[in-house]
Amino acid sequence: MAGTISTYITFNGNTAEALKHWQDVFGGELNLMTYGQTPMEGMPFDPPADALAHGVLSLPNGGLISGGDSMDGEYPIRDTAYSMLYNAESVEDGREKINKFVAAGGEETMKFEQAPWGGSYGQVFDKYGVMWSISAE
Repeated sequence: MAGTISTYITFNGNTAEALKHWQDVFGGELNLMTYGQTPMEGMPFDPPADALAHGVLSLPNGGLISGGDSMDGEYPIRDTAYSMLYNAESVEDGREKINKFVAAGGEETMKFEQAPWGGSYGQVFDKYGVMWSISAE
Protein backbone atom coordinates (compact mmCIF):
# COMPACT_ATOMS: atom_id res chain seq x y z
CA MET A 1 0.00 0.00 0.00
CA ALA A 2 1.30 3.44 -0.89
CA GLY A 3 1.80 6.02 1.85
CA THR A 4 -0.78 8.74 2.30
CA ILE A 5 -0.91 12.12 3.99
CA SER A 6 -3.75 13.07 6.31
CA THR A 7 -4.40 16.03 8.56
CA TYR A 8 -4.11 15.87 12.35
CA ILE A 9 -5.15 18.92 14.35
CA THR A 10 -5.10 19.67 18.07
CA PHE A 11 -7.35 22.08 19.95
CA ASN A 12 -7.43 23.01 23.60
CA GLY A 13 -10.43 20.97 24.75
CA ASN A 14 -12.85 21.31 21.82
CA THR A 15 -11.42 19.07 19.10
CA ALA A 16 -14.49 16.80 19.12
CA GLU A 17 -16.71 19.85 18.60
CA ALA A 18 -14.60 20.96 15.61
CA LEU A 19 -14.66 17.47 14.07
CA LYS A 20 -18.46 17.34 14.45
CA HIS A 21 -18.72 20.75 12.75
CA TRP A 22 -16.58 19.57 9.84
CA GLN A 23 -18.76 16.47 9.56
CA ASP A 24 -21.76 18.82 9.22
CA VAL A 25 -19.98 20.68 6.41
CA PHE A 26 -18.45 17.77 4.48
CA GLY A 27 -20.37 14.67 5.59
CA GLY A 28 -18.58 11.42 6.31
CA GLU A 29 -18.18 9.06 9.24
CA LEU A 30 -16.89 10.31 12.58
CA ASN A 31 -15.30 8.14 15.27
CA LEU A 32 -14.38 9.68 18.62
CA MET A 33 -12.58 8.16 21.60
CA THR A 34 -12.14 9.95 24.92
CA TYR A 35 -9.35 9.19 27.36
CA GLY A 36 -12.00 7.65 29.62
CA GLN A 37 -12.64 5.06 26.91
CA THR A 38 -8.98 4.02 26.71
CA PRO A 39 -6.82 1.97 29.03
CA MET A 40 -5.10 4.91 30.74
CA GLU A 41 -2.32 2.97 32.49
CA GLY A 42 1.15 4.10 31.51
CA MET A 43 0.21 7.54 30.19
CA PRO A 44 2.94 10.15 30.70
CA PHE A 45 0.24 12.66 31.71
CA ASP A 46 -3.07 12.62 33.58
CA PRO A 47 -5.76 13.55 31.05
CA PRO A 48 -9.37 14.37 31.92
CA ALA A 49 -11.57 11.35 31.17
CA ASP A 50 -13.80 13.40 28.83
CA ALA A 51 -10.89 14.86 26.78
CA LEU A 52 -10.63 13.58 23.20
CA ALA A 53 -7.81 11.06 22.91
CA HIS A 54 -8.33 10.48 19.19
CA GLY A 55 -10.95 11.36 16.62
CA VAL A 56 -11.14 10.52 12.92
CA LEU A 57 -13.47 12.01 10.34
CA SER A 58 -13.45 9.77 7.26
CA LEU A 59 -14.61 12.01 4.42
CA PRO A 60 -16.85 10.72 1.61
CA ASN A 61 -14.01 11.29 -0.91
CA GLY A 62 -11.57 9.15 1.05
CA GLY A 63 -9.74 11.95 2.88
CA LEU A 64 -9.18 11.91 6.64
CA ILE A 65 -9.14 14.62 9.28
CA SER A 66 -7.92 13.40 12.66
CA GLY A 67 -7.32 15.15 15.94
CA GLY A 68 -7.22 15.14 19.70
CA ASP A 69 -7.31 17.53 22.63
CA SER A 70 -4.13 19.26 23.79
CA MET A 71 -2.79 18.27 27.15
CA ASP A 72 -0.19 21.02 27.44
CA GLY A 73 -1.82 24.37 26.83
CA GLU A 74 -2.92 26.64 24.02
CA TYR A 75 -2.12 26.10 20.38
CA PRO A 76 -2.27 29.06 18.00
CA ILE A 77 -4.82 28.09 15.36
CA ARG A 78 -5.74 31.16 13.32
CA ASP A 79 -2.94 31.83 10.86
CA THR A 80 -2.35 32.01 7.13
CA ALA A 81 0.87 29.96 7.22
CA TYR A 82 -1.22 26.82 6.63
CA SER A 83 -4.69 25.90 5.47
CA MET A 84 -6.86 22.89 4.93
CA LEU A 85 -7.38 22.51 1.16
CA TYR A 86 -10.71 21.19 -0.05
CA ASN A 87 -10.80 20.26 -3.74
CA ALA A 88 -14.49 20.67 -4.48
CA GLU A 89 -16.34 18.44 -6.93
CA SER A 90 -17.69 21.54 -8.69
CA VAL A 91 -17.93 25.31 -8.37
CA GLU A 92 -21.37 24.85 -6.81
CA ASP A 93 -19.95 22.40 -4.26
CA GLY A 94 -17.19 24.88 -3.38
CA ARG A 95 -19.67 27.71 -2.85
CA GLU A 96 -21.89 25.43 -0.77
CA LYS A 97 -19.01 24.54 1.58
CA ILE A 98 -18.00 28.19 2.03
CA ASN A 99 -21.63 29.15 2.70
CA LYS A 100 -21.89 26.41 5.36
CA PHE A 101 -18.76 27.69 7.09
CA VAL A 102 -20.00 31.29 7.03
CA ALA A 103 -23.51 30.34 8.21
CA ALA A 104 -21.94 28.58 11.21
CA GLY A 105 -19.92 31.63 12.24
CA GLY A 106 -16.96 31.52 9.85
CA GLU A 107 -15.53 34.41 7.85
CA GLU A 108 -14.92 34.40 4.09
CA THR A 109 -11.58 36.18 3.64
CA MET A 110 -11.07 35.63 -0.08
CA LYS A 111 -14.08 35.62 -2.35
CA PHE A 112 -14.62 32.32 -4.15
CA GLU A 113 -14.21 33.26 -7.81
CA GLN A 114 -12.30 32.55 -11.01
CA ALA A 115 -8.61 32.05 -10.26
CA PRO A 116 -5.72 33.02 -12.59
CA TRP A 117 -4.92 29.30 -13.13
CA GLY A 118 -8.39 28.65 -14.57
CA GLY A 119 -10.35 27.12 -11.72
CA SER A 120 -12.24 28.80 -8.92
CA TYR A 121 -10.63 29.49 -5.54
CA GLY A 122 -11.48 31.17 -2.24
CA GLN A 123 -10.64 31.13 1.45
CA VAL A 124 -12.71 31.01 4.61
CA PHE A 125 -11.78 30.85 8.30
CA ASP A 126 -14.13 28.55 10.19
CA LYS A 127 -15.46 29.41 13.65
CA TYR A 128 -12.48 27.59 15.18
CA GLY A 129 -9.91 29.77 13.39
CA VAL A 130 -8.87 27.16 10.81
CA MET A 131 -8.33 28.53 7.32
CA TRP A 132 -9.97 26.50 4.57
CA SER A 133 -8.81 26.99 0.99
CA ILE A 134 -11.55 25.91 -1.38
CA SER A 135 -10.62 25.03 -4.95
CA ALA A 136 -12.71 23.80 -7.88
CA GLU A 137 -11.73 23.03 -11.47
